[in-house]
Amino acid sequence: MQERGNISNLLVRLKFSAMMALDGITSNLLRTFLTVLGISIGVAAVISLMGIGEGARRSIVAQFESLGENVIVLKSNAENVKFDIEEVEILPDRVTGIEYASPVIYTEDTAIRWRRDESETNLVGVNENYPQIKDHPVISGNFFTSLHVKQRSPVAVLGFNVGNSLLNGRSPVGQSISINGINYRIVGVLSQKGEGKGDGIDDKIVIPYTSAMTIAETKDILEVWAKSNSSEDAELAMVQLGRIYKRKVGMGSNIKPGSGNEEDPGEGGIIDEGMDMPIEEPMPEEPTVAGEKENVFERGEEALTITSLNNLVQEADQANRIMTVLLGGIAAVSLLVGGIGIMNIMLVAVTERTGEIGVRRALGAKKEDLLIQFLLEAVYVSIIGCIVGIILGAWAVSIVANYGLSAVVSLDSIRVAVFVALTSGLLFGVYPAINASNLPPVEALKRQ
Repeated sequence: MQERGNISNLLVRLKFSAMMALDGITSNLLRTFLTVLGISIGVAAVISLMGIGEGARRSIVAQFESLGENVIVLKSNAENVKFDIEEVEILPDRVTGIEYASPVIYTEDTAIRWRRDESETNLVGVNENYPQIKDHPVISGNFFTSLHVKQRSPVAVLGFNVGNSLLNGRSPVGQSISINGINYRIVGVLSQKGEGKGDGIDDKIVIPYTSAMTIAETKDILEVWAKSNSSEDAELAMVQLGRIYKRKVGMGSNIKPGSGNEEDPGEGGIIDEGMDMPIEEPMPEEPTVAGEKENVFERGEEALTITSLNNLVQEADQANRIMTVLLGGIAAVSLLVGGIGIMNIMLVAVTERTGEIGVRRALGAKKEDLLIQFLLEAVYVSIIGCIVGIILGAWAVSIVANYGLSAVVSLDSIRVAVFVALTSGLLFGVYPAINASNLPPVEALKRQ
């Protein structure tokens, strides 16, 4: 019975302290408003800045992911470094982890004509594996086949925007379009990737790479796309590709493949001979596959790079997360300033309410009661500031989003803002609360 009485007495004291704290913040509304305003601005700043950072992170990651998941890009940056068609075709058979591969040929500002409408666009030349490599299906018609590639057939698959704008919404499949003066039969239309995604493929036309080589007037293949089924397979393929090209490329005295310089193999492809060697054979000085790309050999600059788009996505994600945290940290400083404002206001309140404190102590209130009362006042102000700040932050994010910038209200930003606001309010409210609880009753009444 005595224990129940003690608990009941404690609850009554807590309830009374909570009511007195509420009365304290409503007794001077202007002062409370200014204190709440400081906390609200800090919370809104954290939510809006972290929202902008998170929105940018999601947008950048989405753009990289739209280029294709588990895609490996082999790119030559030197004129005398090129790929053979045969070596590209056997990559899926010879490299563990690679399911598809395709040569890539680009042409820019190529003249196209539909009836009397003329314009220019960029072309991408690939083989029949493009939809699987880039995870990019057609929404109308079909993609061209390996037979089209081998026969250099004049067939084309339109990007989504090209199909809509050039043909005014009419179904283009089966119709002809003039590309560089040659009539190409449209066999399909790609699905929409979206603005800024998929390397702008929505505004391009995809044709067989053999046909693109004719338009570009080149026989050189300087870029290859490869596709793995998983990130683990992609990493394994990166290692094996690094071994192959590290050993096979020996392009002169300035090149450093493997452990030393090798003789010039001539003007053929990079691995046009010796491809039948077991890829799993241990190699000395195995290249490190760390970061976004691997420099296979050097001639003053990277002459050949092997890039994993998965690593690009991870690095972009990590960099933008760091940026988001930094933005949140900068904004959190304003919350600390708001906490200091709480402490200043609470110290003034303690001084003004000295008589009230003395009367309560004289009527039997304990130090703990006063400590809880003034701490609750600080917590009340922080909670109100959090609620108002969340509303202001969400409103600010919506305004930013309306202007076309990527911004989202994330739960992480709300958690961070609320945690910092409540923590700073509580911490900065401790000192005034201790001052109030330690004030002697006689001294308090004498001051009054």
